[in-house]
Amino acid sequence: KIQSSPVVRLHVKLQVGASLSPLPTASPPPLQSSPLPTLADLAIPCHAAGRPRAPFRRKVPTSPTASPESRRGLRLSDGRHGSSLPCCPGRPRYGLSILGFVRRRRRLCDRVRARRVRAGAEMKGVSAIPAVAIIPSPLFLWRVKVILFLLWGLCCCKIGWDSVMRMSVDLRDLFLYEAFLYYNPLLLVALMIWLWGVNLWVFAQSSVNYAKVFDLSQTHLSHREIWRCATWLTLVVPTSMTAYLYLYSHGEVSLAASQPVLLYAILLMILLSPFDMFYLSSRFFFLRTMWRIALPLQAITFPDFFMADIFTSMSKVFSDLERSGCRMVHRQVATIAWFEADSICGSHSVAIPLVLVLPYLCRFFQCLRQYKDTKEKTCLLNALKYSTAVPVIFLSALKYHVFPDVWISFYRPLWLISSVVNSLYSFYWDIKRDWDLSILTRIFMFKNPSAWSNLLYGRSWVFYWVLGSNLILRCTWTYKLSAHLRHNYLTVFAITALEVVRRFQWVFFRVENEWNKMTAKQNFEMSSDVMPSESDRLLDSNSHKV
Repeated sequence: KIQSSPVVRLHVKLQVGASLSPLPTASPPPLQSSPLPTLADLAIPCHAAGRPRAPFRRKVPTSPTASPESRRGLRLSDGRHGSSLPCCPGRPRYGLSILGFVRRRRRLCDRVRARRVRAGAEMKGVSAIPAVAIIPSPLFLWRVKVILFLLWGLCCCKIGWDSVMRMSVDLRDLFLYEAFLYYNPLLLVALMIWLWGVNLWVFAQSSVNYAKVFDLSQTHLSHREIWRCATWLTLVVPTSMTAYLYLYSHGEVSLAASQPVLLYAILLMILLSPFDMFYLSSRFFFLRTMWRIALPLQAITFPDFFMADIFTSMSKVFSDLERSGCRMVHRQVATIAWFEADSICGSHSVAIPLVLVLPYLCRFFQCLRQYKDTKEKTCLLNALKYSTAVPVIFLSALKYHVFPDVWISFYRPLWLISSVVNSLYSFYWDIKRDWDLSILTRIFMFKNPSAWSNLLYGRSWVFYWVLGSNLILRCTWTYKLSAHLRHNYLTVFAITALEVVRRFQWVFFRVENEWNKMTAKQNFEMSSDVMPSESDRLLDSNSHKV
């Protein structure tokens, strides 16, 4: 039995033998008595076309006594979707929504566009290329970036070298010393950020959950974002330095003096910006930690003394930043006024040893605060370690304030003794306390798996390298802390960079040691919760026997 709609005519032709005979159909009603067709009236049900029903079509319940107009559904002007035409009795009725109509139209446009592209490619004799193949691979993009970075570096070196060669020999050394003073602390900061990204990458590849160790949120910066920040800093600082050299060598002294001032001002504005850009949460975490380090009035956490330890390795950076800020404030940039011994921003200033000793004093007070909270004597021994750096700094600064004979006969031997004590004490503390490694056990028991850190992977040469490099760099670090050796700026820059590398090695074992302590504590707490205590076992009624 076949019914026909008052709007849609369904003609079914049946072939019987060789003749075709159309079925009788009902005549359509007059146009004046029929309402205007809606979008639901023009819909063809999916089951009538032999296709599965679309999942987004909503079933509209209707009563069996409803009129044909109500069965056809509400109009689009009412803001709702009606049901489909009841052309097949006994079947559920579905409506054509506006969303489904838009989707069908979009799919049709995409098919037509794809056919045109394919037809154009075939006309040219080239097969259609998928869209995925057009996108370059990440490895190719990385190689392009590396090539552009190297070309940029070569251009900066070429322009800087030509600018330096234009100066006189007498002025060249003083000018390079001043240029290094403004830009070498920022270059060392960029190096530290690069190496910190490497630390995070290694931790992500291993089982060390550094986010839990530092109590970071889920939105913390990954190693890729750290490297992105380091890349921008590495691009901006040498570019400003090249502009400084070029402008000064070509007689534009005022423009040359503005280059480091603009660079420092922009970086400071980005660091202190309260707007939600440039990783606001990470900048806030960094500034809050610096405030907690400067004023250790609350309980000390692992991020607090971890960052304070890193700041001790960058004390030379803070000293150069103080000298740079002093010359910018007193308008001595691109001049030789600072070269005078009595200058407030000169190399004989008392502010130099004060800034050098500041990170060690902060770490010293942190240890005292930690001893007040925990009553552990280890905190006092750790405070003693940081106090040994104070004589090294101030004895070296006395060279410019005492007679040369007194310095050579009395103060210089004291400076050497204090330097040796500080280096050996710090080396012992790194190996025994911070890394939780026993030297004798590691030397004579290499085959013991428990004697190795997970990051060492059982390789003895890595352990020897860590021990040797840490000892040598600890000894050379005292050279950097000496104010009377600051005129050798290239040597001091190299030693400071090596100290940053030593701290980079230190981070691996310090963070892993803290993670091992956390996991061991959690395992112990879980085992104590699962296993009953001895008193509970003895007082149990089932096992207790008189």
